[in-house]
Amino acid sequence: MKKIIPILFVVALISCNKQSDQIQALQKRVDSLEKKVAESYKPGFGEFMSGIQVHHNKLWFAGQNENWKLADFEIHEIMEAIVNIKKYQKDRKESEMIDMLNPALDNLDIAIEKQDPKLFKNSFISLTNTCNTCHRKTEFEFNVVKIPDQPPLSNQDFRNQLEKK
Repeated sequence: MKKIIPILFVVALISCNKQSDQIQALQKRVDSLEKKVAESYKPGFGEFMSGIQVHHNKLWFAGQNENWKLADFEIHEIMEAIVNIKKYQKDRKESEMIDMLNPALDNLDIAIEKQDPKLFKNSFISLTNTCNTCHRKTEFEFNVVKIPDQPPLSNQDFRNQLEKK
């Protein structure tokens, strides 16, 4: 019995030493992964806003052409960008204020659902004005949004393709 206790003690020490080595190896992996995550690419606020700007423009021309499927797609792209801003840029003051766009987006979404050109136009103007209000409140007043007067891309037809057939 007296010989078994020292043997068990040695086995326990070896086992603890192995566990310690495993813990150190796991900690190195965790540290490495944390560094990779911290250094991984995440879009900047301006990149999100540039994307929203393009979708805002395309949304206008889709609505003007009563291409409601395209308008629905574009408004949801804007909404998705806002979700991503709040996810990836949550520490910015602008991200905290971006929810002010939700009522204008909701009204515009209703106009698209109803396929109502007049309501669409009024709701789009409201969205554009709300964008500018947000820019002023976040000290980006120099960045003024307006109703588009030409499409952002020349290689997209905004007319409703179903009407052509």
